[in-house]
Amino acid sequence: MHGADPHLVLGLHRSRHHRDILTAALDLGVTALDTAAPYLGFRSHAVLAETAADLLPKFALSTKVGFFPSAGGAEHSLDPVRLRLAVERAARELGREPDTVLLHNPERSLAGLSTPDGRTLLGNACAALADAARDGLCGAWGVASWDTRSLEMVQVDDLPSPDLLMVRAGFLVGIDLLDAINVLRTAWQPGETWGMSPFGGGHRKVWEEIDPRPFLRPLHEDLSRTQAAFRVSFHLPSASAMAVGTDDPGHLAQLVQTLGAEVDTAAVSQYLRALHGHRQS
Repeated sequence: MHGADPHLVLGLHRSRHHRDILTAALDLGVTALDTAAPYLGFRSHAVLAETAADLLPKFALSTKVGFFPSAGGAEHSLDPVRLRLAVERAARELGREPDTVLLHNPERSLAGLSTPDGRTLLGNACAALADAARDGLCGAWGVASWDTRSLEMVQVDDLPSPDLLMVRAGFLVGIDLLDAINVLRTAWQPGETWGMSPFGGGHRKVWEEIDPRPFLRPLHEDLSRTQAAFRVSFHLPSASAMAVGTDDPGHLAQLVQTLGAEVDTAAVSQYLRALHGHRQS
């Protein structure tokens, strides 16, 4: 069930990949780690293997493929041959097969395509990752999308269904995108949904104006507004896990502390109805 037994995934986007944050995560019971081929200037996999090879087997490890080094820095491709090679490279660099490999922001290559062309391109890319999982190069496969609206438009219901769908989550995600995510999930029926970027990449001042604690039951005044925002993000949209990046063990501990809080789902539903009403007015 989406939203049941919430857990935290340590994301390495913008992380320095220091060993201490990995050991702190394990000490806190955070045993899921998410990275991507292009992180740390396309060195994430190699640096993890160099600095924490003994720790990696203790994590459920997910990574992403779809971006490739280029003269301009990075280029995106859904070419199935390149994706297959990228999955193989990830396993070599990490020194182990990833538990999950995600197709990284496929909308980057789908923009501007017709529905048939987009469906063909995305379908071939999904098939490549599904084949990689079947062949033992990873345990499972999925899709990580910053903006799912392009995926919804290519009509995914007849494409391979991912084991995992990772999407943006939290109060800073607009109602149009939340609706698109729900439409996509209904059509695609992924095995599991994870959220990411629950704080929208920063914007700390927003929590000075918005207090999410009334969305918790009971109120939990012992938690900060940021902590409450994180906990409620598991329901915007509903997700079983949340990937969040930090190099601060103290911040990670504060987020773990929120996982036992109960979210008032009736309040969340009322909030979503208000967003719909505001959009229609």
